[in-house]
Amino acid sequence: MDRPISIGADRPDTSVNTQVARPPYVIAGLFFGNPAALPAGSFFPRAEVLMAYPEAQVAVVGGGPVGLILACELAVHGVPVVVLERLPAIEWRPKAEGITGRAIDIMDRRGLMIGVTDAVTAPPTAEMLARIAEGEQRPDSLLPKEFPGARHFASMFLLRPESPDLLVPQQLLEEDLGRRAAELGVEVRRGHTVTGFTQDDDRVRLDVEGPGGPYRMEAEWLAGCDGGRSLIRKLSGIAFPGTDGVTTGYRAFAEIDDPEFHLPGWFRKDGGLLVYEEGPARFITLEFDGPPANRDAAITLEEFQESLRRLSGTKVTVTEVKKITRFTDNARQAETYRSGRLLLVGDAAHVHSHWSGPGLRLGLGDAVNLGWKLAAVARGWCHEDLLDTYHSERHPIGAQTLEIQRASIALMRPGPHVDALRRLLRELLLRDEANRQLTALIDDLHISYDMGDPSLTGPLVGRYSPDLRLRHAAGGIQVARPQRDDGTVRVAELQRTGRPLLLDLADDPELRALAGPWADRVDVVTAGCPEAPADALLIRPDGFVAWSTPADHASLRAALTRWFGPPGRPDRPSAAGGRNE
Repeated sequence: MDRPISIGADRPDTSVNTQVARPPYVIAGLFFGNPAALPAGSFFPRAEVLMAYPEAQVAVVGGGPVGLILACELAVHGVPVVVLERLPAIEWRPKAEGITGRAIDIMDRRGLMIGVTDAVTAPPTAEMLARIAEGEQRPDSLLPKEFPGARHFASMFLLRPESPDLLVPQQLLEEDLGRRAAELGVEVRRGHTVTGFTQDDDRVRLDVEGPGGPYRMEAEWLAGCDGGRSLIRKLSGIAFPGTDGVTTGYRAFAEIDDPEFHLPGWFRKDGGLLVYEEGPARFITLEFDGPPANRDAAITLEEFQESLRRLSGTKVTVTEVKKITRFTDNARQAETYRSGRLLLVGDAAHVHSHWSGPGLRLGLGDAVNLGWKLAAVARGWCHEDLLDTYHSERHPIGAQTLEIQRASIALMRPGPHVDALRRLLRELLLRDEANRQLTALIDDLHISYDMGDPSLTGPLVGRYSPDLRLRHAAGGIQVARPQRDDGTVRVAELQRTGRPLLLDLADDPELRALAGPWADRVDVVTAGCPEAPADALLIRPDGFVAWSTPADHASLRAALTRWFGPPGRPDRPSAAGGRNE
């Protein structure tokens, strides 16, 4: 059968772990429906049992934080989206342990992780504090930090972030995004594995293995958010060039026979890096002995134990591994982030060393850059050429991140020559300007996009908009939290709608009249701002300034059209059979 059958009136429940009872259908000898609903005595070979789901405008493959936030970005604009995630539940193995840099701003501008504080463990005992202090005196110690709150680059704790990092496990972010997705009506199908797909000029067709058996579904667009070993990328044939890893590392929570086998802290060893934290025992090992021989092989207690022994120079015995992950530092990037109706997002588009935690930040940046653009195309407001700006804007950022991570690994390689280089870099990074530049580069605070109009010369154009405090803001937007006692509201709070924002900071009625035809897709807010950097700003949903004064009104009209489509263009019908709401 060449095309799946869509049963548009039979939409699945939008809750997580959707498993909807539906009437069976037999068409051309194929059974469509839940195999459990087969009449008694019926027999259909497994290959002929297909579950028929209605179409979605966008299918997102991968239900981690990148896939979930992309789905939320689409849903907030009324685009029907289905998330297909192979895992039946959130996986609690060691992953990213903090949200940093621009990712914190992204969370703020979507009202996510509000009120969440750093994960707190039991405070160290006096004995633990004494051992930490003793460890810092060792000649191979990488601590203490140069100042409280310092973040490390290449295991040198020197960077001064503009705002504190949010030190929480990635899984808490996944839970928060899952709640937001449910609120927005996103359908998340856990335990559903995509096994193949094809595309043509107007459709993507996916083969999926679900808990109830195989099925096919169609979507207008496909977003591959399925991680560094992305099956979607592999099936697409998109080249993934780069460099092989030179290290093997482990991150683990484990029990050992002798908690005093080594002093706690971060240590630069002859073979690599050893991190040991007490109560509960947490370990990171990194050895420069090449990549894992088989990354798909199960991780054994013995291989982690041997790594721990080699680096510590002891005969420590690991008695229990509670959580563990294995990693390397291969650095690769997809040649293109878009191939027809397929878009690669997050780790599916780029992989690299995890040091300094760039992966989550980079992937979230990809998702919020793409989400509103794909929604504008799906809604029929913009031509699909808009999606090409996703590649042109984000591919260079990914390439730069790979370079930073390769440099980081090079600076952690053991040996006297690298030791000398680290001492030199430390002296440079103690200088404020050099420290600010590298921190901004690592935290994605330096990004500036080409807005496609050389007449736009304002210093903010293409840059991330400042989080201004606005007084007497008027424009009908319902912000996520009430205005403060002083009557102010932040730009970040106004952007929690996920819509473009035109700020009129000079009470210009002509400006508001010009933007009127875009009222269905652009929020206009008039406000006072004593520290206003311009009289007016047009801010894209991803937070970047698309236009600002002193540019004229004609260029504002051009910017509105370029990014959000011609005014008055009606919605196109949604894939579910109605019109977008």
